[in-house]
Amino acid sequence: MPTVKILSNENGPNLVMVDGKVSTALCRCGHSKNKPFCDGSHRTAEFRAAKAEVTIVE
Repeated sequence: MPTVKILSNENGPNLVMVDGKVSTALCRCGHSKNKPFCDGSHRTAEFRAAKAEVTIVE
């Protein structure tokens, strides 16, 4: 089974990591024009949020 981690970067996107490699970046700020994926809009929107981490193990 692969190990899946979701890292919420401080002031940035949710990074979905599978076996230690970034699989995709998901928007947290709500300003992306390519939802649900991050397009970097959080920088110009001055998005602020704390860092967090979730690990999924089966």
